[in-house]
Amino acid sequence: MLALRLARGSRPLVQLRRLLVAAASAGTGFLLLYVLAGAVARPAGSFPRLLWALVPLAATVHFAVAVARADPATRPREGLDAAGLGPVRLALAAAISTAVACALGSALALALFLHLRGDVAGLPFDGSGARLLHAEQPLPVAAALTLLALVPLTASAATVLALRPHRPLAPQTALPWGITLTACGLATEAYAGRDGGGVLAGWTLTAVGLALAGPGLAYACGSLVQAVRPGALRLLAGRSLQEQASRIGPPLGVLCSVAAGALTAFALRDRGGLHVPLGPLAWPAAALVALCAAATLLTSAVETRRSESPGRRAMLDLAAPARVLRTAAGVRAAALAAVCVPLSWGVAQLTSLALTR
Repeated sequence: MLALRLARGSRPLVQLRRLLVAAASAGTGFLLLYVLAGAVARPAGSFPRLLWALVPLAATVHFAVAVARADPATRPREGLDAAGLGPVRLALAAAISTAVACALGSALALALFLHLRGDVAGLPFDGSGARLLHAEQPLPVAAALTLLALVPLTASAATVLALRPHRPLAPQTALPWGITLTACGLATEAYAGRDGGGVLAGWTLTAVGLALAGPGLAYACGSLVQAVRPGALRLLAGRSLQEQASRIGPPLGVLCSVAAGALTAFALRDRGGLHVPLGPLAWPAAALVALCAAATLLTSAVETRRSESPGRRAMLDLAAPARVLRTAAGVRAAALAAVCVPLSWGVAQLTSLALTR
């Protein structure tokens, strides 16, 4: 009940973000149901399709966790401990809110899927996707409900793990591990080629590696901004970027991996392209992953902007004009783009070489 009351009393922007989570969950749920229907109609090759469908699932869960962290209701406040609302209780409330939003999206996905198959009659476009969704085969109810429950359960568990009280680590801590995993991903793609699950395994390792290296890269961008006799504006931008590195680093790394994957697919379009066994829904699934990655980074950036960092608080105490803060934000964005765009291009080039050797 507490989670539902917090959800009802949230601001419109928070409600909009939850609706976006529900929409992403609906897209992922529809894709999982499509894979299930294809597995019932053609059991051969169904396992690789299910593995590829887990990529949008991971992107949706990542976005849901970012939305839960940006929710003002999940932040500890003075006096809430006395009322029994400590960090653990707030994390559980955020997990319930996330599960409700994802469950709503899964329900919408099921309704749309059954409608397009023709199982729900009397509405416009009834049965328009019967051939694509294999309406000639019965849909296993237990398997469908199990797949639809993956998004709410995984998102709520990830929210609890992300919001639990823990000791913060330095942004540079995971940088060596991220570089190692990225190299392992490229090596896996070079060894397996474009056949089988080598592309998926290699890209997953690369994405995890870039996500781990993201905080270190963002911290390095902050150091780069402050290099060579910086002024007050560059100092403010660089210090703020270093303070925000732990929050915006992981989604930044994920977005870099998505951009690298898109550039790789574009580079290999004349050589047969990448084999993604999702049929006609391959491009919608790729668009869902890209939108979730971009929305996660944007949500994390909004969260860090609203957090009272020491540099921002000092500038506000000095009555600095808003133009200074906006210019500092522009400098931070330019520094991140100057590092991440070449990084994505370089990873894409290495991936293309690994897949076409």
